[in-house]
Amino acid sequence: MVSKTCENAIRALLFVAQKSKAGVRVGVKEIARSIDSPEPFIAKILQDLGRKGLVSSAKGPNGGFYLDANGLRQSLADIVNAIDGDKLFTGCGLGLRSCSAKRPCPIHDQFVEVRSKIRTMMQQATLGDYNTALELGERYLRR
Repeated sequence: MVSKTCENAIRALLFVAQKSKAGVRVGVKEIARSIDSPEPFIAKILQDLGRKGLVSSAKGPNGGFYLDANGLRQSLADIVNAIDGDKLFTGCGLGLRSCSAKRPCPIHDQFVEVRSKIRTMMQQATLGDYNTALELGERYLRR
């Protein structure tokens, strides 16, 4: 449903959110290791997310990536839109360019409903929402 880049962006920011709650800034190497993703790939994603204002970073010996209180309130939909655009929330379930209510694909009506539920869930889910479950080991970011 989302690109590999978007999957990794969400996992990386969930990890950064967990560390940020404790006031810790985290480096690319630790993020990549903790979410089981290639370091150069994560570095590129985080650089892009930083330019788009979805994550903050600081240089120096105590530097790294972090989220402030506003960052922790960002929704998963914000990340999806920043990386993949709104295709997940508006696109055709079969990938057709001209799918619409007037000219529907075979799964159009069912997919509109599914798409709406996904949008609602991702708009309501914030990066900070998952910290407790991650800390308790009830949820995981590694494959």
